[in-house]
Amino acid sequence: MATEAITLDADSQARRGFLLALGAYFLWGLLPFYMKAVAHLPLAEVIAHRIVWSVPIAAVVLVWAGRTADFKAAIRSPRTIAMAALTAALISVNWGIYVWAIAVDRTVETALGYYINPLVVVVVGALLLGERLNRLQIAAVVLAAVAVTVLTIEGGKLPWVSLALAFSFAAYGFFRKTLPIGPSQGFLVEVLLLSVPALGYIVYLIATGQDHIVSSSGTDTALLIGCGPITSIPLLLFAFGAKLLRLSTIGIMQYIAPTMVFLIAVLVFDEPFGTTQAVAFALIWAALAIYSWSMLVTARRAAATTRGRAA
Repeated sequence: MATEAITLDADSQARRGFLLALGAYFLWGLLPFYMKAVAHLPLAEVIAHRIVWSVPIAAVVLVWAGRTADFKAAIRSPRTIAMAALTAALISVNWGIYVWAIAVDRTVETALGYYINPLVVVVVGALLLGERLNRLQIAAVVLAAVAVTVLTIEGGKLPWVSLALAFSFAAYGFFRKTLPIGPSQGFLVEVLLLSVPALGYIVYLIATGQDHIVSSSGTDTALLIGCGPITSIPLLLFAFGAKLLRLSTIGIMQYIAPTMVFLIAVLVFDEPFGTTQAVAFALIWAALAIYSWSMLVTARRAAATTRGRAA
């Protein structure tokens, strides 16, 4: 009976984690609509408001989760503050490129960037952490490299938007793991650090009459304030959901958002998607299928080994 109760509790937590993560990926998938709505506003101002209005939400969640003691300890550590400054800079670069790309009708490239991100993470792990790649992972990385090469030859230049998004987010994830605090505490530290220059910039815009939150329409004001929730809520949903799920489950679910973004770009925003792009995306999807299969095989072997030891 006790074993059955533990199993039921684990299943309940997994379902809760799945719903939280699904909510995060669904919101991320719809994000291009919001970014299109603010595309007429200056990029720097949008990023500044994404940061500033994320602070109160992150603070409320931290208090609700009862993690204020961890946060206080974190802000007393110079090393933690330095690492958080680095991760904050990386995520702000990622945000900036993403918002700009959607504003200038390059949403398809953002989808590609987040599709290849998991493969970039694998490469970063191999190069910086000495992690060994199995044959399936190597095949997936090679296919992704071929896709990037196809796009480079066709366009006459590297698909830098996709690569910048993939590598900046991979670097963010890599260095974020070095922070000795949880996801909600880390997010609050990051946005607090970023809020200093962001708030200063907003005050400057208001003082010079160049802002779009006081000196503009109510619609622009609402859109800028909404940048906080649309940024922080999916991040926090993902942070809490990921803690309750297996890595292999997260690995499969992470393709939900870029798939939604891709469909929105092609079917709603009517961005060009020719033969070359179709070939490149087919290669990427094949690479992701191979990579996902590799993750599932590894997870099954690990589970079998654990059961064997328990027996």
